[in-house]
Amino acid sequence: MTTETQNVLDSVKEAFAPMTEAFKNLQNLDVPEATREFVKKTANTAKERAADAYAGSEKVTAAIETAVADSVSEAAKISRNIQQALYQDAEAFFAGIDKLASAKSISEAVQIQSELARARGEVFINRAKSTTEYFGKLVANGAKNAQDNFSKVYNKTA
Repeated sequence: MTTETQNVLDSVKEAFAPMTEAFKNLQNLDVPEATREFVKKTANTAKERAADAYAGSEKVTAAIETAVADSVSEAAKISRNIQQALYQDAEAFFAGIDKLASAKSISEAVQIQSELARARGEVFINRAKSTTEYFGKLVANGAKNAQDNFSKVYNKTA
């Protein structure tokens, strides 16, 4: 059995002998200067492109971060405005109750109630107008900021 194994190994060695010889010759082969320069140049170009891609991704991340920070800031501003409006409404309600309590007749109470209703209606309309204007400006500014940020990123990565 050892002889058979030895014969099989010898057959395999003989079959691969040309390849073994070719690899030995390749090891001693000189690489031309032009080839080495080409490989170095290609590697440097790839390295520069990777650095540019990284810088571009940093710019995109910064643009997104700015947009998110601006959004959070605006959300806080909106929340404060809503809280302020609720407080003003509560103040107006209790001031109205005081006025109604001071009425000496039903007709005076009805007149006070209609004045309060008209005043609340005007406040509501003014808030609706300013909210519409605010959101219009917010959307326009947000779109402009996004366009500016992405154009900066695109121009610097291109």
